[in-house]
Amino acid sequence: MVEKRKLKIGLFIDNYYPNIDGVTLVVDNLARCLSKYNDVVVVCPYIDGCNDSSLPYKVIRLKSIKVPLTSYKVVNMFCNKIELVNEKFDIIHIHSPFILGKIGMKLAKKLDIPCISTVHTRFDFEFKRFAKSEVVSQFATKVLITSLNKSTLCTVVNDPLVSEVKSYGYKGKLKVVYNGTDLKPAIFKGRKRNMINEMFNLSNEEAVFLFVGRIIDIKNIFFILDALKLLKEENYKFKMIYVGEGPDFEKLKNKVIEYQLEDYIILTGKITDRELLSFIYRRSDLLLFPSLFDTSSLVRIEAAVNMTPGLFIKGSMVGSTIKDNVDGYLSKLDTVKYKNRIIEIINDKKLLNKVSINAKKNLGVSWKNVAKIYYDIYLEEVNNKLI
Repeated sequence: MVEKRKLKIGLFIDNYYPNIDGVTLVVDNLARCLSKYNDVVVVCPYIDGCNDSSLPYKVIRLKSIKVPLTSYKVVNMFCNKIELVNEKFDIIHIHSPFILGKIGMKLAKKLDIPCISTVHTRFDFEFKRFAKSEVVSQFATKVLITSLNKSTLCTVVNDPLVSEVKSYGYKGKLKVVYNGTDLKPAIFKGRKRNMINEMFNLSNEEAVFLFVGRIIDIKNIFFILDALKLLKEENYKFKMIYVGEGPDFEKLKNKVIEYQLEDYIILTGKITDRELLSFIYRRSDLLLFPSLFDTSSLVRIEAAVNMTPGLFIKGSMVGSTIKDNVDGYLSKLDTVKYKNRIIEIINDKKLLNKVSINAKKNLGVSWKNVAKIYYDIYLEEVNNKLI
């Protein structure tokens, strides 16, 4: 049996607070849980307005430069890295295989320590979307895989990503580690349910649908709207809540007006109050998440913790962990079929209640448990290096 011991862990990420995305939340939650029995350091770019004083782990911010036409900053490859050498890490865990990924791998080689990587996203999907060129996309993917192949191990966040990462050209060890959540389930006591109803003008006679995430076309937010337009045309009583912000927020707002759905759609913007967010999940009947881009969306787990099952797309990565009509629902990527599936789900209250209970039981994994899995991986890799 491998002896447990305190490790010095470096988590490297190319984007961090105050910017927020799914990977930022993953790293933050891992760092919080792991730091209870290890020394954890998050290495990320310096970003204007960052304040790490309240975090329960150490953060090292490296000198960065602004990415043109975006709010992002990336680490300057030529910045002083002596502070990283002095940390004397036992293991480095890379969460984005770009500039900081390369820095982390070089540091691991210099210190002769293991370096593992995690693939959180579909990189070919991203490259094609931004470059709009197959040639550029293939080149970028090749650069990415060159980095990943220097890892001692690569983890992915769901089963379909295993074959996808292999198709990129990755030849090393692969392991699936699912994401978790820190969200506490909401409990409706006293006026809490009425509070949410009053806040968003909801009626108990209406079905309540929910989307949480970046307001961006790649997540099929307009596909949802198209399906809801059809629902409205059938005089179906519902309210739809979009929680989040993003580059297509104004476009979505205008589309709501164009479709004359102002009385049906609620755009909340970003909600940072986790307790309030939990109550919104709990009040909703169904999470609508038809994204083909997401690999293992955190909102799927947050909704499940609050007994709100999701409707996903058949064949999508995020839908791959769902058992249809057991702990969630699946539909084809067709607005009419998606609309019909929504009606079927809401009309079968008995099954919906059963699926809601199963969603919490099957999908509601805590970050505490995920962190333990990673700790065991780290320990094994560190010990293998010593042999």
